Amino acid sequence: MSAARPDSTGNPLAHAVQLARETMPPMHPAGRPFVFGGIAATLLLRKASKRLGVVGALATVATAAFFREPKRVAPTRAGLAIASADGLVSLIEEATPPPELGLPAEQRLRVSVFLSVFDVHVQRTPANGVIEKIAYRPGKFLSADLDKASEDNERNSVLLRTEDGHELVVVQIAGLIARRIVCQVAEGEKVDAGATYGLIRFGSRVDLYLPPGSELLVSKGQRTVGGETPIAQLPLPKG
Repeated sequence: MSAARPDSTGNPLAHAVQLARETMPPMHPAGRPFVFGGIAATLLLRKASKRLGVVGALATVATAAFFREPKRVAPTRAGLAIASADGLVSLIEEATPPPELGLPAEQRLRVSVFLSVFDVHVQRTPANGVIEKIAYRPGKFLSADLDKASEDNERNSVLLRTEDGHELVVVQIAGLIARRIVCQVAEGEKVDAGATYGLIRFGSRVDLYLPPGSELLVSKGQRTVGGETPIAQLPLPKG
């Protein structure tokens, strides 16, 4: 017989906290300073005006929602490259990976996912493997849905070597109002498919460069779910 759940209906604050825990996804740690700051600002505004307090509370809730980090279950099918971000597939084209990674200047299939301010903004690793190189490059803050954002905007590039030996490149690109790219992994680190590895604040784009011979599984205009949507079937292991 399972234990009874504690009754928090007698305490409105405790009840609200319990409901929030049950309905809201976990929050990425990078969002905590913003949310705590919003709570403090809301309390100060509440002393000056109830209306301002309501505005502050709504802004704080919206901020907490932006930094949400929902749990995801990666596909178990072997040889997949999965989406690194929630959003809209805005571009599918041949392009050269960022030069700062030191890869051969050869074009590869690139899938670009645009994230609006309403999308989940954490990034997830596209496959099991090892982080071989990380390269940050400052740049402009053009709208992330523009073609030239991949070349001109601030970005952070990650080279991942999959368990089958394939190279996957994931690039976090800042957008028009994004001003901070967070990368939580280190070179030489082993990662699992679908695990959170970073975050871009407030509107952005994520590019995934695929190895030659990959079979594309998405189309332009399709929405992706980070950590779950298959982007491509990678080539069979050599040998």
